[in-house]
Amino acid sequence: MKRLFILLIGFLLVGLTQAQVLQDNESALVYYSPKTSVRLDFTYTVEHFERGQYAEFAESLLGASDAVKETGSVCTLQEVKIGTTTTTDFERPHKVSTDAGFPVLLTINDKGLLTGYNVRSFGSKPAPKHDKECEKENKPKKPRTLVAPYPESVLNAANPSAQAHEIAKQIFHLRETRMYLLNGEVENAPADGEAMRLVLEELDKQERELTHLFVGKRFKRVEHKSVLVEPNDAGELLFFSEENGFTQSDNIDADTIEVRMICEPTIRSMVVDPKAKKKNAELSQIVYNVPGHCTVEVLYKGQKMASRAVPVAQLGVDVALPKSMFTGKELPKIVFSEKTGNIESINQ
Repeated sequence: MKRLFILLIGFLLVGLTQAQVLQDNESALVYYSPKTSVRLDFTYTVEHFERGQYAEFAESLLGASDAVKETGSVCTLQEVKIGTTTTTDFERPHKVSTDAGFPVLLTINDKGLLTGYNVRSFGSKPAPKHDKECEKENKPKKPRTLVAPYPESVLNAANPSAQAHEIAKQIFHLRETRMYLLNGEVENAPADGEAMRLVLEELDKQERELTHLFVGKRFKRVEHKSVLVEPNDAGELLFFSEENGFTQSDNIDADTIEVRMICEPTIRSMVVDPKAKKKNAELSQIVYNVPGHCTVEVLYKGQKMASRAVPVAQLGVDVALPKSMFTGKELPKIVFSEKTGNIESINQ
C-alpha cells in the first residue's frame, strides 16, 4: 500500500480534460471544480471617549488632569489575516457516466465538490461568517443608564459650578468613609468580612459614578471585519478611518488599504508526466484540479501589513486519472481537497 501526496505532481498524470456537460437522456453523476476567493480577516480596536458633565471642573476640584475633553471615538487597525474561502465553480462541471466501465464510488459534498473515491463521506466545514453576520455579532450593546447618587444639596444647587462643588464634596465624603472603615474608626462597622466587602464595593461604585461626571468615561472593544476579494492582478482598495473604522472612498479622512495580488496560473505543459509509458492510455472521467497560486499583499498607509501565497483553484487545470486505476482487483482510496480540487492522498 502506498500513500501519495499530490505535491508530486508528475505521478499518474497522463492527460488533461475539459469541463463536461450532460447530454440528453444521459445518466451520470455530475460534480464541479472548486472556486477560490481570498478572505481578509481584519482586527481593529474602537476606543470610545465620553465627556463628563462637569469636565471643566475636573482639574480644579479633583486634581484630575486626564479628563476627557471631547466625546468621540478612535479606531485603530491592528492586524489582518489572509485566508481563502471555497465556493462551487459552476462553469467547470464534470460528469462520470454510470456505464463508465468501473465502480463509480464517488463522494460528493453538499456543494457539489468531489471529495473522495472509495472513501467515507467527508462533511463540509461551516462556511465563514459574512460581513453582515460579523457586524451583527460585533454591534456594541447600548450601555445601561446609571443614576448617580446625587445628594439633596446637588439637586438644589443654583448653577453647574455649584453642582460640581457639591458633587466633589460627596466624592471626598465617600473616600473618607472608606478610609474610616478600613482603619476601624466606625462605631457601627459591618460585623464580618463579607459584609465589609459588600459595603466597600458599594462605596467604590458610588465614587466611580460620581467621578465619571468629571473625568468622563472610556470604553474599548475589539472589532472584526471579513472581506472577500476575487483573485486578479488588479489592485483592490479598501478604506479605513480612525473616526469611523471601515468606510467608503468618499470619506476624506480615510486612509487606503491596498490589496495587491500576483497571480500565477498553472501551465498545462508542466502538468503532463514525462515518464508516462502509455502516452495514449485510456482516461477515466474522474478528474482533479492542479491549482494555480496568488501572492497576496495587504498594505495600509503604504506599509505592508501581511503577505501570503495562497492556492487558487480557478487558476488551475483539470487532469484526468487513467482508467486502469479503477479496473484492477483493488480499488484505490483517493481523497480530494475540497478547497483546491487537488489530490490529498492515494492509498492502493
